[in-house]
Amino acid sequence: MVPFIQERDSSVNSEKINEFYREASLGQISSYDFWSQLGFESEYPDIEKDYLDGCLKMDPEFVSIARSLVGSYSLAVLSNDVKEWSSYLRGKFGLNGLFKVVVISGEVGYRKPDRKIYTILLERIHESPSSCILIDDRSKNLYTASQLGIKTIKFCRDNVADDHSGDFEITSFSQLPEVAERIFK
Repeated sequence: MVPFIQERDSSVNSEKINEFYREASLGQISSYDFWSQLGFESEYPDIEKDYLDGCLKMDPEFVSIARSLVGSYSLAVLSNDVKEWSSYLRGKFGLNGLFKVVVISGEVGYRKPDRKIYTILLERIHESPSSCILIDDRSKNLYTASQLGIKTIKFCRDNVADDHSGDFEITSFSQLPEVAERIFK
């Protein structure tokens, strides 16, 4: 996001971008306010569409793997994101019918790794923590989930391990069905 914005206006510093993004991802400001605060009010909504369409990509394996899991598992989204962006991207990539529950930080006012966003997910999905799996690429998010009793899978796209691995690790979504089956045997 920072390079995208600074490419359009190099005077906007990364701290401001990150500050306003955090506010938007907590639902404290709208996506319109995010762009306005950064000086792009006159370019909205085109700049937002350019960013979302040009910079954010879907893993090519994800949709087919998620569809294959829907019959056996209840899928949910737990994401730190701006609510308008998340809604747009789920529609763009045809994801809306795949998830039983969607919890977006910009809608609930909490971001991972805050425990509250995980408890909101558990309340909405009506499942015990031990019957859930969180897949994430950030150790701090996995750590909080594991503290709540949620099983964890570290997504290591670049095969980079760090201080807190999940209960399992995958490098590709194609590995997910097998790992999920092992977890719930």
